[in-house]
Amino acid sequence: MYLDCLVKMPNAPGKIVCQKKGETTYVYYETDRTYDPEKRYTTPKRVTIGKRSKDDPDMIQPNENFLRFFPDEQLPEEKDRSVRSSCLRIGTFIVIRQLMKENGISDILSVYLKPKDQGLFQDLAAYSIISENNAAQYYPDYAYNHPLFTEGMTIYSDSKVSDFLNSLTAEQSAGFLNEWNSARDHRQKIYISYDSTNKNCQAGDIEMVEFGNAKDDKSLPVFNYSIAYDTNNREPLFYEKYPGSINDVSQFQFMLDKAKAYGYKKVGFILDRGYFSKKNIEYMDQCGYSFVIMVKGMASFIHQLITENKGSFEEEWINSISEYGVYGKTIKRKMYASDKNDRYFHLYYNSARASSEKREIEAKITEMKRFLMNHKNEKRTFGPAYENYFILHYDTDGETFLFPEDKTQVVSDELKLCGYFAIVTSEKMSAKDAISLYKSRDTSEKLFRGDKSYLGNKSLRVYSDESAVSKIFIEFIALIIRCSMYTHLKDAVKKMDQKPNYMTVPAAIRELEKIEMVRQLDGVYRLDHAVTAKQKTILEAFGIGADHVKYRAACISEELKR
Repeated sequence: MYLDCLVKMPNAPGKIVCQKKGETTYVYYETDRTYDPEKRYTTPKRVTIGKRSKDDPDMIQPNENFLRFFPDEQLPEEKDRSVRSSCLRIGTFIVIRQLMKENGISDILSVYLKPKDQGLFQDLAAYSIISENNAAQYYPDYAYNHPLFTEGMTIYSDSKVSDFLNSLTAEQSAGFLNEWNSARDHRQKIYISYDSTNKNCQAGDIEMVEFGNAKDDKSLPVFNYSIAYDTNNREPLFYEKYPGSINDVSQFQFMLDKAKAYGYKKVGFILDRGYFSKKNIEYMDQCGYSFVIMVKGMASFIHQLITENKGSFEEEWINSISEYGVYGKTIKRKMYASDKNDRYFHLYYNSARASSEKREIEAKITEMKRFLMNHKNEKRTFGPAYENYFILHYDTDGETFLFPEDKTQVVSDELKLCGYFAIVTSEKMSAKDAISLYKSRDTSEKLFRGDKSYLGNKSLRVYSDESAVSKIFIEFIALIIRCSMYTHLKDAVKKMDQKPNYMTVPAAIRELEKIEMVRQLDGVYRLDHAVTAKQKTILEAFGIGADHVKYRAACISEELKR
Protein backbone atom coordinates (compact mmCIF):
# COMPACT_ATOMS: atom_id res chain seq x y z
CA MET A 1 0.00 0.00 0.00
CA TYR A 2 1.39 3.38 -1.01
CA LEU A 3 1.16 6.22 1.49
CA ASP A 4 -0.66 9.38 0.53
CA CYS A 5 2.38 11.68 0.71
CA LEU A 6 5.68 12.50 -1.00
CA VAL A 7 9.20 12.30 0.45
CA LYS A 8 12.66 13.08 -0.91
CA MET A 9 14.56 10.34 -2.75
CA PRO A 10 16.65 8.54 -0.04
CA ASN A 11 20.34 9.33 0.11
CA ALA A 12 21.75 5.79 -0.16
CA PRO A 13 24.56 5.72 -2.78
CA GLY A 14 24.70 2.48 -4.77
CA LYS A 15 21.53 1.07 -3.26
CA ILE A 16 18.77 2.99 -5.05
CA VAL A 17 17.62 1.83 -8.50
CA CYS A 18 14.75 3.29 -10.55
CA GLN A 19 12.97 1.19 -13.17
CA LYS A 20 10.20 2.43 -15.43
CA LYS A 21 7.27 0.11 -16.12
CA GLY A 22 4.64 1.61 -18.36
CA GLU A 23 4.03 5.15 -17.18
CA THR A 24 5.21 4.49 -13.63
CA THR A 25 8.80 4.63 -12.40
CA TYR A 26 9.32 2.33 -9.41
CA VAL A 27 12.06 2.97 -6.87
CA TYR A 28 13.92 -0.08 -5.51
CA TYR A 29 16.19 -0.41 -2.52
CA GLU A 30 19.00 -2.97 -2.46
CA THR A 31 18.80 -4.96 0.80
CA ASP A 32 21.50 -7.58 0.15
CA ARG A 33 23.81 -9.23 -2.42
CA THR A 34 24.15 -12.96 -3.02
CA TYR A 35 27.31 -14.37 -4.61
CA ASP A 36 26.85 -17.39 -6.90
CA PRO A 37 30.20 -19.34 -6.88
CA GLU A 38 29.26 -21.43 -9.91
CA LYS A 39 28.32 -18.48 -12.10
CA ARG A 40 30.89 -16.28 -10.37
CA TYR A 41 28.76 -13.14 -10.05
CA THR A 42 26.76 -11.37 -7.42
CA THR A 43 22.95 -11.04 -7.58
CA PRO A 44 21.42 -8.03 -5.80
CA LYS A 45 18.20 -8.44 -3.69
CA ARG A 46 15.90 -5.45 -4.08
CA VAL A 47 12.47 -4.42 -2.79
CA THR A 48 10.17 -1.65 -3.97
CA ILE A 49 10.12 1.32 -1.61
CA GLY A 50 7.99 3.70 -3.65
CA LYS A 51 7.06 5.35 -6.92
CA ARG A 52 8.89 8.37 -8.40
CA SER A 53 6.78 11.49 -8.61
CA LYS A 54 5.85 12.48 -12.18
CA ASP A 55 6.00 16.16 -11.28
CA ASP A 56 9.25 16.11 -9.32
CA PRO A 57 11.84 13.34 -10.03
CA ASP A 58 13.56 14.07 -6.70
CA MET A 59 10.43 13.04 -4.78
CA ILE A 60 8.87 9.58 -4.34
CA GLN A 61 5.57 8.28 -3.01
CA PRO A 62 6.66 5.77 -0.33
CA ASN A 63 5.11 2.46 0.66
CA GLU A 64 5.31 0.35 3.83
CA ASN A 65 8.81 -0.96 2.86
CA PHE A 66 10.13 2.57 2.92
CA LEU A 67 9.14 2.80 6.59
CA ARG A 68 11.01 -0.43 7.33
CA PHE A 69 14.33 0.61 5.78
CA PHE A 70 14.24 4.32 6.53
CA PRO A 71 12.54 4.49 9.94
CA ASP A 72 14.23 7.77 10.84
CA GLU A 73 12.91 9.65 7.82
CA GLN A 74 10.36 12.30 8.74
CA LEU A 75 7.13 11.81 6.79
CA PRO A 76 4.76 14.65 6.06
CA GLU A 77 1.31 14.07 7.56
CA GLU A 78 -0.63 11.60 5.44
CA LYS A 79 -4.14 12.46 4.46
CA ASP A 80 -5.63 9.08 5.36
CA ARG A 81 -3.71 8.83 8.63
CA SER A 82 -4.62 12.33 9.74
CA VAL A 83 -8.40 11.97 9.27
CA ARG A 84 -9.02 8.41 10.45
CA SER A 85 -7.91 6.71 13.64
CA SER A 86 -5.59 3.74 13.54
CA CYS A 87 -8.14 1.95 15.76
CA LEU A 88 -11.74 1.57 14.52
CA ARG A 89 -14.59 0.41 16.78
CA ILE A 90 -16.78 -1.82 14.64
CA GLY A 91 -18.97 -3.94 16.97
CA THR A 92 -22.03 -1.68 17.37
CA PHE A 93 -21.75 -0.58 13.73
CA ILE A 94 -22.15 -4.21 12.62
CA VAL A 95 -25.24 -4.65 14.82
CA ILE A 96 -26.84 -1.38 13.62
CA ARG A 97 -26.16 -2.34 10.01
CA GLN A 98 -27.86 -5.70 10.61
CA LEU A 99 -30.91 -4.10 12.26
CA MET A 100 -31.31 -1.50 9.50
CA LYS A 101 -31.41 -4.31 6.97
CA GLU A 102 -33.65 -6.54 9.12
CA ASN A 103 -36.22 -3.76 9.63
CA GLY A 104 -36.15 -2.67 5.99
CA ILE A 105 -34.94 0.82 6.90
CA SER A 106 -32.14 0.87 4.35
CA ASP A 107 -34.49 -0.18 1.55
CA ILE A 108 -37.02 2.55 2.36
CA LEU A 109 -34.37 5.24 2.72
CA SER A 110 -32.94 4.28 -0.67
CA VAL A 111 -36.27 5.28 -2.24
CA TYR A 112 -36.22 8.80 -0.83
CA LEU A 113 -32.52 9.61 -0.50
CA LYS A 114 -29.61 9.66 -2.94
CA PRO A 115 -26.98 6.95 -2.23
CA LYS A 116 -24.51 9.53 -0.95
CA ASP A 117 -27.13 11.15 1.30
CA GLN A 118 -28.44 7.81 2.51
CA GLY A 119 -25.04 6.86 3.89
CA LEU A 120 -24.63 10.09 5.85
CA PHE A 121 -28.21 9.83 7.12
CA GLN A 122 -27.53 6.33 8.48
CA ASP A 123 -24.23 7.50 9.96
CA LEU A 124 -25.97 10.32 11.84
CA ALA A 125 -28.52 7.84 13.24
CA ALA A 126 -25.72 5.49 14.31
CA TYR A 127 -23.81 8.43 15.80
CA SER A 128 -26.86 9.35 17.87
CA ILE A 129 -27.16 5.80 19.23
CA ILE A 130 -23.48 5.09 19.90
CA SER A 131 -22.29 8.48 21.11
CA GLU A 132 -25.56 9.48 22.83
CA ASN A 133 -25.28 12.85 21.15
CA ASN A 134 -26.92 14.76 18.31
CA ALA A 135 -24.63 17.80 18.00
CA ALA A 136 -23.27 18.18 14.47
CA GLN A 137 -19.97 19.65 15.67
CA TYR A 138 -19.02 16.38 17.38
CA TYR A 139 -19.88 14.09 14.47
CA PRO A 140 -16.34 14.22 12.95
CA ASP A 141 -14.97 12.93 16.28
CA TYR A 142 -17.32 9.95 16.05
CA ALA A 143 -16.48 9.34 12.38
CA TYR A 144 -12.76 9.46 13.18
CA ASN A 145 -12.83 6.11 15.00
CA HIS A 146 -15.83 4.30 13.51
CA PRO A 147 -16.56 2.68 10.14
CA LEU A 148 -19.18 4.55 8.15
CA PHE A 149 -22.15 3.91 5.88
CA THR A 150 -21.15 6.91 3.76
CA GLU A 151 -19.84 5.95 0.32
CA GLY A 152 -16.06 5.58 0.51
CA MET A 153 -16.32 6.02 4.30
CA THR A 154 -15.76 9.72 3.74
CA ILE A 155 -15.52 11.72 6.95
CA TYR A 156 -17.56 14.89 6.56
CA SER A 157 -17.03 18.06 8.54
CA ASP A 158 -19.61 19.52 10.89
CA SER A 159 -20.38 22.23 8.31
CA LYS A 160 -21.14 19.53 5.73
CA VAL A 161 -23.45 17.83 8.26
CA SER A 162 -25.25 21.14 8.84
CA ASP A 163 -25.66 21.62 5.08
CA PHE A 164 -27.02 18.09 4.81
CA LEU A 165 -29.57 18.68 7.58
CA ASN A 166 -30.78 21.79 5.77
CA SER A 167 -31.12 19.83 2.51
CA LEU A 168 -33.54 17.18 3.79
CA THR A 169 -37.22 17.91 3.14
CA ALA A 170 -40.51 17.24 4.91
CA GLU A 171 -41.55 15.25 1.83
CA GLN A 172 -38.74 12.77 2.44
CA SER A 173 -39.72 12.17 6.08
CA ALA A 174 -43.39 11.91 5.12
CA GLY A 175 -42.48 9.44 2.37
CA PHE A 176 -40.56 7.28 4.82
CA LEU A 177 -43.45 7.24 7.30
CA ASN A 178 -45.91 6.30 4.55
CA GLU A 179 -43.70 3.42 3.38
CA TRP A 180 -42.90 2.30 6.94
CA ASN A 181 -46.55 2.17 7.99
CA SER A 182 -47.80 0.63 4.76
CA ALA A 183 -45.46 -2.30 5.41
CA ARG A 184 -47.13 -3.08 8.78
CA ASP A 185 -49.76 -5.84 9.02
CA HIS A 186 -53.04 -3.90 9.08
CA ARG A 187 -55.11 -7.08 9.42
CA GLN A 188 -53.72 -7.71 12.88
CA LYS A 189 -55.43 -6.24 15.97
CA ILE A 190 -52.83 -4.15 17.74
CA TYR A 191 -52.67 -1.82 20.70
CA ILE A 192 -50.89 1.46 20.11
CA SER A 193 -49.30 3.21 23.05
CA TYR A 194 -49.36 6.95 22.40
CA ASP A 195 -47.35 9.38 24.46
CA SER A 196 -45.73 12.76 24.07
CA THR A 197 -42.97 14.87 25.50
CA ASN A 198 -41.51 18.25 24.72
CA LYS A 199 -38.01 19.37 23.93
CA ASN A 200 -36.17 22.56 24.57
CA CYS A 201 -34.76 24.41 21.59
CA GLN A 202 -31.62 26.38 22.24
CA ALA A 203 -31.62 28.82 19.34
CA GLY A 204 -32.94 29.68 15.96
CA ASP A 205 -35.95 31.14 14.21
CA ILE A 206 -38.08 27.99 14.25
CA GLU A 207 -41.82 28.35 13.71
CA MET A 208 -42.97 25.35 15.80
CA VAL A 209 -40.98 26.43 18.88
CA GLU A 210 -43.15 28.30 21.36
CA PHE A 211 -43.34 28.78 25.09
CA GLY A 212 -45.58 26.13 26.59
CA ASN A 213 -45.92 23.73 29.49
CA ALA A 214 -42.37 22.34 29.43
CA LYS A 215 -41.81 19.05 31.26
CA ASP A 216 -38.13 19.91 31.69
CA ASP A 217 -38.54 23.61 32.30
CA LYS A 218 -35.42 25.60 31.46
CA SER A 219 -37.30 28.80 30.61
CA LEU A 220 -36.74 28.03 26.93
CA PRO A 221 -39.28 27.74 24.13
CA VAL A 222 -40.26 24.17 23.34
CA PHE A 223 -41.91 22.02 20.71
CA ASN A 224 -43.96 18.91 21.35
CA TYR A 225 -42.99 15.49 20.07
CA SER A 226 -45.15 12.37 20.25
CA ILE A 227 -44.74 8.76 19.21
CA ALA A 228 -47.26 6.03 18.40
CA TYR A 229 -45.78 2.69 19.47
CA ASP A 230 -47.11 -0.75 18.52
CA THR A 231 -47.04 -2.73 21.79
CA ASN A 232 -47.82 -6.02 20.03
CA ASN A 233 -44.89 -5.90 17.61
CA ARG A 234 -42.78 -3.64 19.84
CA GLU A 235 -41.87 -0.99 17.30
CA PRO A 236 -42.49 2.73 16.77
CA LEU A 237 -45.03 3.43 14.02
CA PHE A 238 -45.05 7.17 13.47
CA TYR A 239 -44.24 10.44 15.15
CA GLU A 240 -45.69 13.93 15.34
CA LYS A 241 -44.14 17.32 15.97
CA TYR A 242 -46.27 20.33 16.82
CA PRO A 243 -45.94 23.77 18.47
CA GLY A 244 -45.14 23.93 22.15
CA SER A 245 -48.30 25.85 23.08
CA ILE A 246 -50.61 23.02 21.92
CA ASN A 247 -51.50 20.64 24.74
CA ASP A 248 -51.68 16.85 24.49
CA VAL A 249 -55.47 16.61 24.75
CA SER A 250 -55.97 19.01 21.83
CA GLN A 251 -53.50 17.19 19.56
CA PHE A 252 -54.86 13.71 20.23
CA GLN A 253 -57.74 13.85 17.76
CA PHE A 254 -55.38 14.92 14.96
CA MET A 255 -53.26 11.87 15.76
CA LEU A 256 -56.31 9.61 15.45
CA ASP A 257 -56.92 10.98 11.95
CA LYS A 258 -53.32 10.20 11.03
CA ALA A 259 -53.61 6.65 12.36
CA LYS A 260 -56.68 6.15 10.19
CA ALA A 261 -54.88 7.62 7.16
CA TYR A 262 -52.00 5.17 7.68
CA GLY A 263 -54.53 2.34 7.38
CA TYR A 264 -54.84 1.28 11.05
CA LYS A 265 -58.39 0.05 11.67
CA LYS A 266 -58.21 -2.82 14.18
CA VAL A 267 -56.58 -0.70 16.81
CA GLY A 268 -56.83 0.00 20.50
CA PHE A 269 -55.03 2.93 22.12
CA ILE A 270 -53.22 2.70 25.44
CA LEU A 271 -53.16 6.16 26.96
CA ASP A 272 -51.84 7.95 29.99
CA ARG A 273 -54.17 10.00 32.21
CA GLY A 274 -53.15 13.20 30.41
CA TYR A 275 -55.30 12.25 27.40
CA PHE A 276 -58.49 11.64 29.37
CA SER A 277 -61.30 13.88 28.16
CA LYS A 278 -64.90 13.42 27.09
CA LYS A 279 -64.19 14.72 23.57
CA ASN A 280 -61.29 12.29 23.07
CA ILE A 281 -63.40 9.34 24.27
CA GLU A 282 -66.22 10.29 21.89
CA TYR A 283 -63.83 10.72 18.97
CA MET A 284 -62.27 7.28 19.53
CA ASP A 285 -65.78 5.81 19.52
CA GLN A 286 -66.53 7.66 16.29
CA CYS A 287 -63.33 6.28 14.67
CA GLY A 288 -64.11 2.75 15.84
CA TYR A 289 -61.05 2.56 18.07
CA SER A 290 -61.00 0.90 21.48
CA PHE A 291 -58.97 2.25 24.38
CA VAL A 292 -57.21 1.47 27.63
CA ILE A 293 -56.68 4.61 29.69
CA MET A 294 -55.34 5.37 33.15
CA VAL A 295 -57.51 7.64 35.29
CA LYS A 296 -56.47 9.58 38.36
CA GLY A 297 -57.88 8.20 41.60
CA MET A 298 -58.71 11.74 42.65
CA ALA A 299 -61.08 12.26 39.70
CA SER A 300 -64.57 12.78 41.12
CA PHE A 301 -66.34 9.83 39.48
CA ILE A 302 -63.40 7.48 40.18
CA HIS A 303 -63.33 8.76 43.77
CA GLN A 304 -66.97 7.81 44.07
CA LEU A 305 -66.42 4.34 42.58
CA ILE A 306 -63.53 3.62 44.92
CA THR A 307 -65.50 4.83 47.93
CA GLU A 308 -68.46 2.61 46.97
CA ASN A 309 -66.28 -0.48 46.49
CA LYS A 310 -63.67 0.08 49.17
CA GLY A 311 -63.23 -2.99 51.35
CA SER A 312 -64.90 -5.34 48.86
CA PHE A 313 -61.79 -6.61 47.05
CA GLU A 314 -58.51 -5.46 48.66
CA GLU A 315 -58.12 -8.45 50.96
CA GLU A 316 -59.70 -11.21 48.84
CA TRP A 317 -57.02 -13.51 47.43
CA ILE A 318 -59.20 -14.31 44.43
CA ASN A 319 -58.75 -10.67 43.38
CA SER A 320 -54.95 -10.77 43.67
CA ILE A 321 -52.89 -10.02 40.57
CA SER A 322 -49.53 -11.17 41.89
CA GLU A 323 -47.54 -10.22 38.76
CA TYR A 324 -48.10 -6.56 39.54
CA GLY A 325 -48.54 -6.72 43.32
CA VAL A 326 -52.13 -5.42 43.26
CA TYR A 327 -55.69 -6.46 43.97
CA GLY A 328 -58.25 -5.69 41.26
CA LYS A 329 -61.97 -5.51 40.62
CA THR A 330 -63.95 -4.72 37.45
CA ILE A 331 -67.20 -2.74 37.31
CA LYS A 332 -69.34 -2.05 34.22
CA ARG A 333 -71.10 1.28 33.87
CA LYS A 334 -71.42 4.41 31.76
CA MET A 335 -68.64 6.98 31.99
CA TYR A 336 -70.93 10.04 31.91
CA ALA A 337 -74.64 10.74 31.66
CA SER A 338 -74.77 11.05 27.86
CA ASP A 339 -72.42 8.09 27.27
CA LYS A 340 -73.92 5.66 24.73
CA ASN A 341 -71.58 2.77 25.49
CA ASP A 342 -70.78 0.68 28.54
CA ARG A 343 -67.26 1.12 29.91
CA TYR A 344 -65.28 -1.19 32.12
CA PHE A 345 -63.74 0.38 35.22
CA HIS A 346 -60.91 -1.66 36.69
CA LEU A 347 -60.14 -0.62 40.28
CA TYR A 348 -56.79 -1.53 41.85
CA TYR A 349 -55.21 -1.36 45.27
CA ASN A 350 -51.49 -1.60 46.02
CA SER A 351 -50.54 -1.63 49.72
CA ALA A 352 -46.89 -0.68 49.09
CA ARG A 353 -48.03 2.21 46.91
CA ALA A 354 -50.49 3.28 49.63
CA SER A 355 -47.67 3.62 52.18
CA SER A 356 -45.41 5.65 49.90
CA GLU A 357 -48.26 7.91 48.73
CA LYS A 358 -49.29 8.61 52.34
CA ARG A 359 -45.74 9.61 53.19
CA GLU A 360 -45.63 11.91 50.17
CA ILE A 361 -48.93 13.59 51.07
CA GLU A 362 -47.93 14.03 54.70
CA ALA A 363 -44.57 15.51 53.69
CA LYS A 364 -46.25 17.81 51.16
CA ILE A 365 -48.82 19.13 53.67
CA THR A 366 -46.12 19.64 56.31
CA GLU A 367 -43.91 21.57 53.89
CA MET A 368 -46.83 23.71 52.67
CA LYS A 369 -47.81 24.58 56.23
CA ARG A 370 -44.21 25.47 57.11
CA PHE A 371 -44.09 27.78 54.09
CA LEU A 372 -47.36 29.47 55.11
CA MET A 373 -46.23 29.96 58.69
CA ASN A 374 -43.05 31.65 57.47
CA HIS A 375 -45.19 34.30 55.77
CA LYS A 376 -47.49 35.22 58.64
CA ASN A 377 -48.32 38.91 58.93
CA GLU A 378 -47.21 39.56 55.36
CA LYS A 379 -49.26 41.08 52.57
CA ARG A 380 -49.38 38.32 50.02
CA THR A 381 -51.62 35.75 48.38
CA PHE A 382 -51.15 32.03 47.75
CA GLY A 383 -52.11 29.73 44.91
CA PRO A 384 -55.10 27.37 44.68
CA ALA A 385 -52.93 24.41 45.79
CA TYR A 386 -52.69 25.97 49.26
CA GLU A 387 -56.38 26.87 49.31
CA ASN A 388 -57.16 23.21 48.59
CA TYR A 389 -55.65 22.06 51.90
CA PHE A 390 -55.95 25.14 54.15
CA ILE A 391 -58.40 27.85 55.11
CA LEU A 392 -56.26 30.98 54.74
CA HIS A 393 -57.12 33.65 57.30
CA TYR A 394 -56.44 37.30 56.54
CA ASP A 395 -56.68 40.51 58.52
CA THR A 396 -59.68 42.80 58.13
CA ASP A 397 -57.88 44.54 55.27
CA GLY A 398 -58.07 41.30 53.31
CA GLU A 399 -54.40 41.55 52.36
CA THR A 400 -52.34 40.69 55.44
CA PHE A 401 -52.05 36.93 55.89
CA LEU A 402 -52.52 35.82 59.50
CA PHE A 403 -52.46 32.00 59.77
CA PRO A 404 -53.53 28.76 58.01
CA GLU A 405 -56.19 26.35 59.23
CA ASP A 406 -56.05 22.72 58.14
CA LYS A 407 -58.91 21.36 56.03
CA THR A 408 -58.74 18.09 57.93
CA GLN A 409 -61.54 16.35 56.03
CA VAL A 410 -59.92 17.10 52.64
CA VAL A 411 -56.61 15.66 53.80
CA SER A 412 -58.30 12.62 55.36
CA ASP A 413 -60.25 11.89 52.17
CA GLU A 414 -57.06 12.09 50.13
CA LEU A 415 -55.19 9.77 52.50
CA LYS A 416 -58.01 7.22 52.22
CA LEU A 417 -57.49 7.09 48.44
CA CYS A 418 -53.78 6.31 48.70
CA GLY A 419 -52.81 3.10 46.92
CA TYR A 420 -55.89 3.13 44.67
CA PHE A 421 -55.91 3.75 40.94
CA ALA A 422 -58.15 2.90 38.02
CA ILE A 423 -57.93 1.87 34.39
CA VAL A 424 -60.89 2.33 32.05
CA THR A 425 -61.34 0.15 28.95
CA SER A 426 -63.91 0.35 26.17
CA GLU A 427 -63.84 -3.42 25.64
CA LYS A 428 -64.83 -6.08 28.15
CA MET A 429 -61.82 -7.65 29.83
CA SER A 430 -60.60 -8.72 33.24
CA ALA A 431 -58.75 -6.44 35.65
CA LYS A 432 -55.66 -8.57 35.04
CA ASP A 433 -55.84 -8.17 31.25
CA ALA A 434 -56.39 -4.42 31.57
CA ILE A 435 -53.34 -3.81 33.75
CA SER A 436 -51.24 -6.14 31.57
CA LEU A 437 -52.15 -4.07 28.51
CA TYR A 438 -51.45 -0.81 30.28
CA LYS A 439 -48.10 -2.06 31.55
CA SER A 440 -47.11 -2.79 27.95
CA ARG A 441 -46.70 1.01 27.75
CA ASP A 442 -43.47 0.63 29.68
CA THR A 443 -41.43 0.12 26.52
CA SER A 444 -42.78 3.29 24.90
CA GLU A 445 -42.04 5.25 28.08
CA LYS A 446 -38.50 3.84 28.00
CA LEU A 447 -38.33 5.05 24.40
CA PHE A 448 -38.80 8.62 25.57
CA ARG A 449 -36.29 8.22 28.38
CA GLY A 450 -33.86 6.65 25.92
CA ASP A 451 -34.52 9.39 23.39
CA LYS A 452 -33.44 12.08 25.84
CA SER A 453 -30.84 10.18 27.85
CA TYR A 454 -29.27 7.77 25.36
CA LEU A 455 -29.75 9.58 22.04
CA GLY A 456 -28.73 13.01 23.31
CA ASN A 457 -32.00 14.54 22.13
CA LYS A 458 -33.06 16.48 25.22
CA SER A 459 -32.61 19.66 23.19
CA LEU A 460 -32.43 20.49 19.49
CA ARG A 461 -29.35 22.49 18.60
CA VAL A 462 -30.49 23.90 15.26
CA TYR A 463 -31.18 27.29 13.72
CA SER A 464 -33.74 26.57 11.01
CA ASP A 465 -37.01 24.73 10.49
CA GLU A 466 -35.36 22.50 7.88
CA SER A 467 -32.68 21.34 10.31
CA ALA A 468 -35.26 20.75 13.03
CA VAL A 469 -37.40 18.59 10.73
CA SER A 470 -34.29 16.64 9.63
CA LYS A 471 -33.03 16.01 13.15
CA ILE A 472 -36.44 14.77 14.31
CA PHE A 473 -36.57 12.47 11.27
CA ILE A 474 -33.10 11.05 11.98
CA GLU A 475 -33.99 10.74 15.66
CA PHE A 476 -37.04 8.63 14.80
CA ILE A 477 -34.92 6.23 12.73
CA ALA A 478 -32.46 6.01 15.64
CA LEU A 479 -35.38 5.23 17.95
CA ILE A 480 -36.55 2.37 15.70
CA ILE A 481 -33.06 0.87 15.73
CA ARG A 482 -32.50 1.34 19.45
CA CYS A 483 -35.94 -0.11 20.19
CA SER A 484 -35.05 -3.12 18.03
CA MET A 485 -31.81 -3.52 19.99
CA TYR A 486 -33.80 -3.44 23.23
CA THR A 487 -36.30 -6.09 22.14
CA HIS A 488 -33.61 -8.43 20.77
CA LEU A 489 -31.64 -8.25 24.01
CA LYS A 490 -34.76 -8.62 26.17
CA ASP A 491 -35.89 -11.70 24.21
CA ALA A 492 -32.44 -13.23 24.58
CA VAL A 493 -32.42 -12.66 28.35
CA LYS A 494 -35.78 -14.46 28.68
CA LYS A 495 -34.10 -17.64 27.41
CA MET A 496 -31.22 -17.40 29.89
CA ASP A 497 -31.07 -19.00 33.32
CA GLN A 498 -29.32 -15.90 34.64
CA LYS A 499 -29.79 -12.24 33.73
CA PRO A 500 -26.34 -10.79 32.97
CA ASN A 501 -25.98 -7.05 33.56
CA TYR A 502 -24.39 -6.51 30.15
CA MET A 503 -27.60 -7.36 28.25
CA THR A 504 -29.06 -3.85 28.48
CA VAL A 505 -28.71 -1.53 25.49
CA PRO A 506 -26.19 0.92 27.05
CA ALA A 507 -24.08 -1.91 28.52
CA ALA A 508 -24.20 -3.92 25.27
CA ILE A 509 -23.04 -0.89 23.26
CA ARG A 510 -20.14 -0.33 25.64
CA GLU A 511 -19.10 -3.96 25.23
CA LEU A 512 -19.54 -4.03 21.45
CA GLU A 513 -17.42 -0.89 21.11
CA LYS A 514 -14.49 -2.97 22.36
CA ILE A 515 -14.49 -4.96 19.10
CA GLU A 516 -11.79 -3.10 17.23
CA MET A 517 -9.84 -3.11 14.00
CA VAL A 518 -6.28 -1.83 14.12
CA ARG A 519 -4.28 -0.40 11.22
CA GLN A 520 -0.94 -2.16 10.99
CA LEU A 521 2.35 -1.18 9.39
CA ASP A 522 1.19 -2.18 5.93
CA GLY A 523 -1.71 0.26 6.26
CA VAL A 524 -4.35 -2.51 6.37
CA TYR A 525 -7.02 -2.61 9.09
CA ARG A 526 -7.38 -6.00 10.82
CA LEU A 527 -9.29 -7.30 13.83
CA ASP A 528 -7.21 -6.68 16.92
CA HIS A 529 -8.33 -9.85 18.73
CA ALA A 530 -10.97 -12.56 18.71
CA VAL A 531 -14.51 -11.87 19.88
CA THR A 532 -14.84 -12.48 23.62
CA ALA A 533 -17.40 -14.80 25.24
CA LYS A 534 -19.40 -11.84 26.54
CA GLN A 535 -19.43 -10.20 23.11
CA LYS A 536 -20.53 -13.47 21.50
CA THR A 537 -23.51 -13.63 23.87
CA ILE A 538 -24.56 -10.10 22.93
CA LEU A 539 -24.07 -10.68 19.20
CA GLU A 540 -26.04 -13.94 19.31
CA ALA A 541 -29.07 -11.93 20.47
CA PHE A 542 -29.02 -10.31 17.01
CA GLY A 543 -28.30 -13.53 15.11
CA ILE A 544 -24.68 -12.52 14.52
CA GLY A 545 -21.83 -15.00 14.95
CA ALA A 546 -18.08 -14.49 15.31
CA ASP A 547 -17.55 -15.55 11.68
CA HIS A 548 -19.90 -12.80 10.51
CA VAL A 549 -17.87 -10.26 12.49
CA LYS A 550 -14.72 -11.47 10.69
CA TYR A 551 -16.49 -11.21 7.35
CA ARG A 552 -17.73 -7.68 8.01
CA ALA A 553 -14.28 -6.68 9.28
CA ALA A 554 -12.79 -7.90 6.00
CA CYS A 555 -15.39 -5.88 4.05
CA ILE A 556 -14.58 -2.75 6.06
CA SER A 557 -10.88 -3.29 5.44
CA GLU A 558 -11.44 -3.63 1.69
CA GLU A 559 -13.61 -0.52 1.62
CA LEU A 560 -10.91 1.47 3.36
CA LYS A 561 -8.30 0.21 0.90
CA ARG A 562 -10.38 1.56 -1.97
